Amino acid sequence: QVRLEESGGGPEQAGESLRLSCRLSGDTISNYCMGWFRQAPGKQREGVAGIDHDDSTEYADSVKGRFTISRDNAKNTLYLQMNNLKSEDTAMYYCAADRRGGSCPGVKDDFGYFGPGTQVTVSS
Repeated sequence: QVRLEESGGGPEQAGESLRLSCRLSGDTISNYCMGWFRQAPGKQREGVAGIDHDDSTEYADSVKGRFTISRDNAKNTLYLQMNNLKSEDTAMYYCAADRRGGSCPGVKDDFGYFGPGTQVTVSS
């Protein structure tokens, strides 16, 4: 049974940085397409960043140039480095995984597994 567990969220000031982590257990992360999603109150869940098996990445326009997704296969862990945070980044952030060959979903909501989430709150 694959499990995802996020950490690293919290309150932060606008302009500052946070790094989210997501540990995958029950399988090997290199077998998975991975991604980060977020959901703000009253809004739909949206894809933030995705990373493929070959470490190619995709970002939502709203975070390009500020967020970086990466993975450490040796630690079975996914990361999201968030720089220059803005108040509109406030949301619950979810790690996502999908075991498939071929093309990965990127920021499309087509992942099979989601973690419980970690809250990020940015104050201006």
